[in-house]
Amino acid sequence: MLSYNKIDNYFGAEMRISIFCFCLLLLLLSCISSPAIIPENLPQDIPYRIVAKYPHPPGSFTQGLVFESGYLYESTGRYGLSRLRKIRLETGEILQEFPLAPNVFGEGITIYKDRIIQLTWQSRIGFVYDKKSFRLLGSFRYPARMEGWGITTDGKHLIMSDGSNRLYFLDPDSFKVIRRIEVVDNERPVHNINELEYIEGVIYANVWQSPKIIKIDPHSGKVTARIDFSDIVPKEYRGHTDYVLNGIAYDHVEKRLFVTGKMWSYIFEVEIVQDGIKK
Repeated sequence: MLSYNKIDNYFGAEMRISIFCFCLLLLLLSCISSPAIIPENLPQDIPYRIVAKYPHPPGSFTQGLVFESGYLYESTGRYGLSRLRKIRLETGEILQEFPLAPNVFGEGITIYKDRIIQLTWQSRIGFVYDKKSFRLLGSFRYPARMEGWGITTDGKHLIMSDGSNRLYFLDPDSFKVIRRIEVVDNERPVHNINELEYIEGVIYANVWQSPKIIKIDPHSGKVTARIDFSDIVPKEYRGHTDYVLNGIAYDHVEKRLFVTGKMWSYIFEVEIVQDGIKK
C-alpha cells in the first residue's frame, strides 16, 4: 500500500513535468510565429547589368585603372612588363606608354589635379607623372612594411591600400599618412583590399582573388554592399589565381562605371541596378 508521501511525490513530479512541457511548447510556438530578427545595416548584395564592352589591350596585367576626359589610364604589373598607359576606350588603342624599370612591379594609379600617381608593389616607392606628357616629376616612399596595392582620391586626400584590411588617407603633396580606417564586413576584417575607386562619396574596392567588388564607407570602414561579377569572368580564367577581376574606373561626367580583370580581353561598362550610380 502507497503512503501519502509517496503519492504526493508522484503527483508532484507529474505536475513539474507537465509545467515544463507546457513552457517548452509556448517557446516553440513563439519561435514559429515571431518573424526572424534581421540585424540592421548588413551589407547588401546588389545586382548589375552590362551596358557595353570595349577591347582591352592584349597582355594587360591590370593593376590600376582610372578614367578622365574621355580616356582610360592603366597601370600594368609584372617585373619587366610594368607600364603606365593612356588608352582610347572605344578601340583599346594605346596612345601613350611609359615603361617602368624592370626591377619594379607596377600597381594602382590615380589622377590628382594634373598629376598621375602610380604605386609599385614591394619596392615601397610611388611615382608622380605629368598627366599630359607622362614626364616623370618625382617619387615618394611608403612607410616601413607597407606594400603598394591600390590608390584613389576623394579630391582632398589620396586613399591607398596595402593588401591588408586597412586603407590609408595620405596628404597629396607630402604623401604623409593622415589617418587610416580598417575595412570590416559585418564586424569581420576584409583582407586583400586591392584596386580602389572613389565614386560619389563611397570607396569601391576589388578584393584580390575575389570576383566581388565591395563598397566601403570612407568614414567608418564598414562594407555597405557587395557586387558579384562572377558572370563576366572569362570562362578560361574561372578559378585562376592570377587572372582575376581587378580594375575599376569611373566617368564622373557621364556617370559610367567600368570594370575589367588581369589579362582580360574586354573592359565592361556596367550599371549598378537601383544604386544611384546610373540615373
